[in-house]
Amino acid sequence: MKTKQIVSTLVLALFALTAGAQNKTTGSVISSVASKLGVSTGVTNAITSVLGVNDLTAEELIGTWNYSGAGVAFTSDEALAAAGGEVVASEITEQLEPYYTKLGLTSSNTYYTFDDEGKYTAKIAGKSLSGSYTFDEETQALTMKVLLVNTTAYTKRNGTGIAILYDADKLLTLLQTVAKLSGNDTLSAISSLSENYDGLRLGFNLDAAD
Repeated sequence: MKTKQIVSTLVLALFALTAGAQNKTTGSVISSVASKLGVSTGVTNAITSVLGVNDLTAEELIGTWNYSGAGVAFTSDEALAAAGGEVVASEITEQLEPYYTKLGLTSSNTYYTFDDEGKYTAKIAGKSLSGSYTFDEETQALTMKVLLVNTTAYTKRNGTGIAILYDADKLLTLLQTVAKLSGNDTLSAISSLSENYDGLRLGFNLDAAD
């Protein structure tokens, strides 16, 4: 990817912010600009992170979000470090996608719905989950409760929607449970993706339902 294209995207995205674009639409603006310049999704997400517009509000989380692909990110307190992590993350995404495909994840059988009363429903590869949730805007921690079990994920905005990401070992546990229910044993290699990376989070990229 040419540096000139990346810089052009960053400059135009900054212009969108200074012109008064709201966080809710900035991701779409960046994605549109990047698409016209031929910039990859990984770089688009990196720019979004650098600009600091990847946090969600509790209000923005409400609604139905459909699976659109594998989500990967590194934890970091430094925006530029996070951007570098996003570039590597896009490479890991390409490795993760085939396993999701084998598990059978699609936009119609994998989604999350959050209401304004702290309740959620979800399906992962067609397997239903439901319960209550809490969302911490400061940390972007999304804690979902099923019966007596709490699972914590983290949200972030990406170029086209949002991502719900789990610590790698937590996601592996979730998907292994789904795989057993589905009689699917294709996930054994997912754990190897995180062995060489610290602070890796894996999960799902999601688009707002129509």
